[in-house]
Amino acid sequence: MKLVFLFGDAAVGKMTVGQALMKVTDLRLFHNHMTIEPVLEVFGRYDSKTITRLRDVVFEEFAQSDNYGMIFTFMWAFDSPADWDYIEHIKTIFAPYGTEFYYVELIAPQAVRLARNATENRLAHKPSKRDIEASNKRLLNDAAKHRLVSEEGEIPFDNYLRIDNTNLDPDSVAGIIKEKFSF
Repeated sequence: MKLVFLFGDAAVGKMTVGQALMKVTDLRLFHNHMTIEPVLEVFGRYDSKTITRLRDVVFEEFAQSDNYGMIFTFMWAFDSPADWDYIEHIKTIFAPYGTEFYYVELIAPQAVRLARNATENRLAHKPSKRDIEASNKRLLNDAAKHRLVSEEGEIPFDNYLRIDNTNLDPDSVAGIIKEKFSF
């Protein structure tokens, strides 16, 4: 089995690239808002404990399946030890099944991400982003609060790829990932 960690700053294109990668591989997409949105709907707020528990159930069941692999999208705060620990936690769920891990970081300037924050595909799959003004504020606040782009050499794992997708369409990015890792 393969697990692709697809990460980057808000609105960099993680879900859209994940959708494109799923179309050209046998990988399945589990984007972070698949657990965020239902929790927001039920609780009326972001509840990280519940979101993590829901994700763990999905990870545990998927790891035991005969699926080829999964793409998991998320924002990784590199200045937060808890986020590094979370990656290791996910890996411990998959490791007993001989899973191969891949790390793909997407980067793009803030102006590009703000424009992408209001795209039709994003708003269709992420109801919490439909209040564009509030969503833009969260994007800017997240960037001010955490370092969401890795520093040179910071990612210590094999199978790491960093892509500046500022001027690349999602299908092209998916093609780069597929070719690099022979999916």
